[in-house]
Amino acid sequence: MKFRTRTFLQILSIFFIFKASIFAWDDVGHKISAWIAWQRMSPSARNEVIRILRKAPEDSQLSALYAVYGPEPEETRQLEFFMLAATWPDIVRNRDFPVRYRKYHRSNWHYADTFWKQVDGRVELLPDMQESGEAVIRLIEFDKTIRNPSASDPEKAIAIAWILHIIGDLHQPLHTSARVTDLEPKGDQGGNLFLLTPKDTPLEKQLNLHWFWDSILNRVDPLVGNGCERIYIERLGRKFIKKYPYSLQTVRLSGFEDLQRESFSLNPKSVFTPDIVRFQMPSPKYTKHAYSVAEQRITLAGYRLGDLLNEVFGKTVN
Repeated sequence: MKFRTRTFLQILSIFFIFKASIFAWDDVGHKISAWIAWQRMSPSARNEVIRILRKAPEDSQLSALYAVYGPEPEETRQLEFFMLAATWPDIVRNRDFPVRYRKYHRSNWHYADTFWKQVDGRVELLPDMQESGEAVIRLIEFDKTIRNPSASDPEKAIAIAWILHIIGDLHQPLHTSARVTDLEPKGDQGGNLFLLTPKDTPLEKQLNLHWFWDSILNRVDPLVGNGCERIYIERLGRKFIKKYPYSLQTVRLSGFEDLQRESFSLNPKSVFTPDIVRFQMPSPKYTKHAYSVAEQRITLAGYRLGDLLNEVFGKTVN
């Protein structure tokens, strides 16, 4: 018991150090989507998903994120574990754990880019350029895994964690975009090459458009002081649900390809707008609009995750 508790604390401490340098909506965005999904899930779906996640392969260190002991009620610890599981594909980026890194980290599973360019304000798709990123392909595979009665619980645990994460990632417009320009003839890598800091900024201090969108929630409405992160996530989650109620959202999709196309369509009208300028930080107006888009996209990701997990593991919440 002492060994398991010590292992959990070690992994958790590494996670909190690591999260400061890795973004993919950032961990706040993924946790909010997971929190919203949890609200949609039936008790049977919650219990089955948690049971499976705790069966994750030992070398993945996913199940070690569950706080076996603690002052919080079990349901609260289950929710926190579920939210952490949504960030696990980013946690395994840490090279300090080489076995876990080599076996579970896959950088090109976090996005599915469409190559395009803007011509006189219009979108011109570039189908001849090689597609980049396997997010949609992997979602289709993992969806089959969790529905397969012959798949083992450890297999399903990894699949669930990736589904929680990838669906969140694909709701971020820049995880579906590779814009081609004269400066980026091979694509801008989801806005990572679109710098917002001056040209002469040292590499370690450079900020880019992808970072701006990934981290916008925590920057515009940050956790203040030593506040409880779970309460902070819950506050934002409740605010988003109130602002974008389930009944008024277009939730259903006929396929994961639709999700990629839906998210990509936001790039020309909400991301690469005329007022976004290279080597300059976005204006307050742009920031306000980007935050609004992020709110809605993260909420929608949560609704879709909840619906999917209910469909597979439980009954739908009315």
